[in-house]
Amino acid sequence: MNTDTLSTTGNRDTKEEKTTQDGVTNKKEMAVEVERKTGISFPLKLSDGKELKAVGVRKKNVLGFSVKIYSFGLYVDNEILMGVLKSKIVKAEAKATKEMYRIVIDNPVGITVKMVIVFSNLTTSMVRNNFNETVGAAVKKLGGEKNDLTKRIMGEAKDGIKLTLGSEIEITCLPGYVLETKVHGKVVNKFESEMLCRACVYLYLGDDPLDKEAKEKFGMSLLSLI
Repeated sequence: MNTDTLSTTGNRDTKEEKTTQDGVTNKKEMAVEVERKTGISFPLKLSDGKELKAVGVRKKNVLGFSVKIYSFGLYVDNEILMGVLKSKIVKAEAKATKEMYRIVIDNPVGITVKMVIVFSNLTTSMVRNNFNETVGAAVKKLGGEKNDLTKRIMGEAKDGIKLTLGSEIEITCLPGYVLETKVHGKVVNKFESEMLCRACVYLYLGDDPLDKEAKEKFGMSLLSLI
């Protein structure tokens, strides 16, 4: 387990969401899962239909202290993931194997990582540098060479923008190994890179995941799809 992280699991719940349509404000219940260490709620489904498989928290050692940086949810397209798994896994296992995780890492199965900032005073430049460091390390572990592509993940997001508590960043690996990044719901970059797509997923499902329990919970969901 990465020494900069602390594993965590979530609890499922519902919350009321206000929606406005034709000038009328209504309330409806939305199913969510709460990441326990931060209290951040993640919807069980995204607007594009992807389903939540695990939640966790990214922590980092700062001056000897373990600091929560962001909470995250891992979402997948069930149909795509199921199809890929069934085409490559012959025998069902009692526990998720390294091979299963590697299949998810190496194939464009439509994963979205939804990050919610829980550390105050972050800026886009700090996030950009973090991605350059962590994703760059993952690229090396996957046999690639670190290059400036990692700096493109945050794309057009200006370096001076402050990411306040609750700010959201989404990274999605689209079909064809297209990496899309959204900040505050706005697409800031979208480009093709098989290695970066694989590296971004490796951070959460690789040999040294950012949150071990989140990886294990994701693994349990893989078993249910086979």
